[in-house]
Amino acid sequence: MAYLQITLQVEPGDRAAAAGVYEKYKEPFLGTVPGATSKELLVRDEDVQVLHGFATVADAQAYLGSALFTDDVVTALSPLLQAAPEVRVYDAA
Repeated sequence: MAYLQITLQVEPGDRAAAAGVYEKYKEPFLGTVPGATSKELLVRDEDVQVLHGFATVADAQAYLGSALFTDDVVTALSPLLQAAPEVRVYDAA
């Protein structure tokens, strides 16, 4: 099991729009991305995080280079971001 954590700096007024991007791409992510097992939206006062579950670290890294991520998700989120996203991949023991 592996996790991809993406932390986004989004103004509170833009969080509904960011949640809309999450909702729009959740099913395509779970249905088409190899190794994808889960996707959760975590909202905190200071930021928004998207936690993706994968079968392997290689699956998580491959998703970061996929058209779904680079062409669709990144393009949709870019106008809402206040800073570059923080991306981390974890291998669960």
